[in-house]
Amino acid sequence: MKTPLVLTVGQLNAYVKSVLDGDRNLNHVFVCAEISNFTNHYRTGHFYFSLKDETSVIRAVMFRSNAQRLKFLPQDGMRVIVRGQVSLYERDGQYQLYIDDMQPDGLGAFNLAFEQLKERLSKEGLFSPERKRPLPRYPMHIGIVTSPTGAAVRDIINILSRRFPLAQMILQPVQVQGEDAPSQIIEAIQLFNEKKAADVLIVGRGGGSIEELWAFNDEGVARAVASSEIPVISAVGHETDYTICDFAADLRAPTPSAAAELCVPDWHAELERVETLRRSAGQLMRRRLEAEQQRLDTLILRAKFQEPTRLFENGRQALATLEQRLRKAAAERLLRENNRLAPLTGKLDALSPLKVLSRGYAIAYHEDRPIRSISEVSAGDTVQLKWSDGSARCEVLETLADKKCYE
Repeated sequence: MKTPLVLTVGQLNAYVKSVLDGDRNLNHVFVCAEISNFTNHYRTGHFYFSLKDETSVIRAVMFRSNAQRLKFLPQDGMRVIVRGQVSLYERDGQYQLYIDDMQPDGLGAFNLAFEQLKERLSKEGLFSPERKRPLPRYPMHIGIVTSPTGAAVRDIINILSRRFPLAQMILQPVQVQGEDAPSQIIEAIQLFNEKKAADVLIVGRGGGSIEELWAFNDEGVARAVASSEIPVISAVGHETDYTICDFAADLRAPTPSAAAELCVPDWHAELERVETLRRSAGQLMRRRLEAEQQRLDTLILRAKFQEPTRLFENGRQALATLEQRLRKAAAERLLRENNRLAPLTGKLDALSPLKVLSRGYAIAYHEDRPIRSISEVSAGDTVQLKWSDGSARCEVLETLADKKCYE
């Protein structure tokens, strides 16, 4: 008789896990179910919950790396479609579904995800009116972020060309639905800002289902719109369609066509307005000239204009008075300055070398330098003596030092 294989619990669980992991049908499964017992582990960021239908329940886990990519926060009672693989948690011996991706099932879940994100971003102040930037009155460069093939871009271009032909339109083509749409929209907005290539941006698409418009409910798109240094007009869907992008933008247009009309003024209306202003300014100027002419005529009729000399009599008297005061002030100032300078003049005169020479003294020079000591000359040197009224060249016959100066 063959001896039966005896396994430990750990060995059994490991074997069952290997069987589950090796089953291709269980490695990539889609499950539609309702969430229950949802837990968001605040330390790890992992999601733990159960998936159930009318008859069965399975435990599920979604690790943080995958959970961070969700555009909504799961809740109990929410119906979802998940993608993942079935495996065994060896420690507890329980098989569970490891989820890679999760999408809401049905409009109710989409609306819940929409309201969750809207509330969270609103609390951050992302939709605050203080953040809204005014649109330029005459934008000369208009950036358009939308699909290059949809009806929306044709409507935008036609209306902009008709209303304001001076503006240059710059189209940055993007996908407006699907998994790649949010990243392309974000990159387009960032590119316009990096290059400062536009005065205003129109971001949007034509109408569609809530699933088709969902790219404009992406959190990343909303943050890119809100952080744009270039004013953004959101133009998504029809008038009844609202997206997160609408709340983050500086202006929400009900349709792409309306966005084009809100973006630029009507060129013909502006020309008419300028012409109206020109006519009004001309009329105002004519009325002003007529009023001034009437005032001038009234002044001319006054008595003082009948004798022009009266106009200047007071002026002549005032001018004569000012002239008299000026002459008097100048004479008084000159006298004060003379009195102040007289003592200084005497001091300078007393210190002047010429004053000393006028009393019979002379200055001796040798080689154009004044002689300050007998030691600076020798017998045979030629010196120059200068008096107040002339000079003489002399030859030194002998030098005699004053003994008192050396004692």
